[in-house]
Amino acid sequence: MMQHNSSGAEAQNNGWTKPEAAATAQPGAVRLQALDLQTVPRPVAVMTRDYEQTMDFGWHSHRRGQFLKCEDGFLTARILSASFIIPAGYGLLIAPDRPHAVKAHGPVRFSSVYIEPETRPELAWEPARVVNCSPLLSAAIAALLDEPVEYDEGGRGAHLAALILSEIARAREGAFALPEPADRRLQLLCREISADPAIDLDIDGWANRIGMSRRTMTRHFRTETGMSFAEWRRRLRVAHVLRLKAEGGRLEEIAARVGYRSVSALRAVLREAFS
Repeated sequence: MMQHNSSGAEAQNNGWTKPEAAATAQPGAVRLQALDLQTVPRPVAVMTRDYEQTMDFGWHSHRRGQFLKCEDGFLTARILSASFIIPAGYGLLIAPDRPHAVKAHGPVRFSSVYIEPETRPELAWEPARVVNCSPLLSAAIAALLDEPVEYDEGGRGAHLAALILSEIARAREGAFALPEPADRRLQLLCREISADPAIDLDIDGWANRIGMSRRTMTRHFRTETGMSFAEWRRRLRVAHVLRLKAEGGRLEEIAARVGYRSVSALRAVLREAFS
């Protein structure tokens, strides 16, 4: 569970540039804002951002659906029912009008693809999910960034937009979601592990700590999150590892802080997460 409390400059002041300038400008001429891309007369619109340090964008939403692709660095995001980690080369698909919070950890570069909701009916918006970006999807997004915002609807830009939608629709989901349980006792468990992922308790120890039997805890946890407690804790630890790495931590220090006995054990977990 990742916290996103404060708002970054762009989330606080998501002001309009002049619509006519934003719609017709060539790449690089105008610094487009997210609001500018919600109403452009094209089904797909893209922008990119670079930040040199940690940035918290707070809670917000967009009229269009969003595909948030991490190009370099590391992002985390939240919706009301789950948290997500977004490593480089992956993207988070967020439904239209869905409140969400995003945080960039350390230097980061990301692209946002804004999609008209009815453009691709077969694109499943639910559940929100992190997917692996194919080389073709990455190249298509980069190429569309070089096109005018109001690209030729019968030309290269339109073909790139269609390719982006097709690649997102078929992208493979990664194991980077952390669903949040509704049970208050399980919420307490998740908060404690999030605050200190190195706590060395087994399932019996956690069940006793929150006043549940082992069987009840494990059954309820799987029912409410869709995964085992062990898998949820592994994903949480991976999230902490990637965040600490993005913020400049050394693997030896990170392994101890997150609860791994050695760097080799940590590397094995990371290989499994990205397999």
